[in-house]
Amino acid sequence: MAIDRETQVRERRIVALIGAIQFVNILDFVMVMPMGPDFAKGLHIDLSNLGAIGGAYTLSAAVSGVVGSLFLDRFDRRTALAWAMFGLVIGTVAGGFAWDLPSLIGARVLAGFFGGPASALSMSIIADTIAPERRGRAMGAVMGAFSVASVIGIPVGLELAHRGGWRLPFFAVAGLGIIVNAFALFYLPAMRGHLDLPQEKARGLSGLLRQFSNRDAWLCYGMAIAAMGSAFMVIPNLSAYTQHNLGFPRQSLGLLYLWGGVVSFVVMRVSGWIVDRWGALGVSIAATLVYGIVLWQGIWQWTGNFPVLLVFVPFFIATAMRNVSYNTLVSKVPTPANRARFMSALSAVQHLSTACGAMASSQILSEGPDHRLIGMPQLAAISFAMSLTLPILMFLVEAQVARRAQQALTSLQPAAASR
Repeated sequence: MAIDRETQVRERRIVALIGAIQFVNILDFVMVMPMGPDFAKGLHIDLSNLGAIGGAYTLSAAVSGVVGSLFLDRFDRRTALAWAMFGLVIGTVAGGFAWDLPSLIGARVLAGFFGGPASALSMSIIADTIAPERRGRAMGAVMGAFSVASVIGIPVGLELAHRGGWRLPFFAVAGLGIIVNAFALFYLPAMRGHLDLPQEKARGLSGLLRQFSNRDAWLCYGMAIAAMGSAFMVIPNLSAYTQHNLGFPRQSLGLLYLWGGVVSFVVMRVSGWIVDRWGALGVSIAATLVYGIVLWQGIWQWTGNFPVLLVFVPFFIATAMRNVSYNTLVSKVPTPANRARFMSALSAVQHLSTACGAMASSQILSEGPDHRLIGMPQLAAISFAMSLTLPILMFLVEAQVARRAQQALTSLQPAAASR
């Protein structure tokens, strides 16, 4: 469907600004994991505890997601997003001043408490402003922030840590967050349209209970658990695994994230286009197959006969495809009036899943005398088993969304005929 020039410019501006917000938000989270061996050395932290540090952020984000679901739909989305980003910046600065494991975990808890709502509000703004037939491409572009963070942010962060110490990237990301937040607050339009739909609102605790008792919502939560929980059993340990188990040099680690990010950025854009044209389920099935192959060749049956790059990059591809497909699909489930509430609750489940995945990995894995991670094959097996449930859940949700759309179309036909 063709759109006028003014709408096109407006949508592109919103996508660009939300993409920048997501870039800072995601970079704040993902940069900690590749730098894990660096600050583990600086703070005298055991490598097996890296999953707990990542889990602290996501567990806090899960709690804030539940809290945010009580009231986020009562405010202008732009204002709420600005406050969430401000809190994220404060938490990031605190991470740069950490002096031991408990203080670093505390800083990550603070950052996660604001990062979770910032992500939920970002996805709500995209769903509010972009029509469903173009939403897959918009989601792919916004979620490309993960790839850009990998292409630019993580290699730069690793280089800053290498040259100026592990604290410097925290301060750099916080400064960038202040700049991006100012631009978003100034250029994003006020977003209060959802406030004009009081008849669809269920406020406070009753709204939360209603949210968590909805069948479609629980299917979406199951999708989040399958996608995020399975991935984050592996992701916090990926840097240490490639260095100490696969023998990849630390000074070249940034190149892995660079190539992984470049390829996944392209994959996200293509995946969004495919989702818009043919639906999310096929993309999810393909992603699950790629994920299984990566785990098989890179962990279960690693022989060293091919470059580490051929393990690392396909892992990025699989997670990128999964994230675009399921996030686009879940954006079609809630109504506009309760979208932020729904997305906040979903964000809580996503972050709780990543926290559980990351913390479970720290319980399953142990560090050997040569710093190798012991237990990775068992971890990979559990991760893949979880990922197999995602296409099944997506099939159920996609069928329900299509059924609801058909019912809405059918209800409009008698009204059109009467006119």
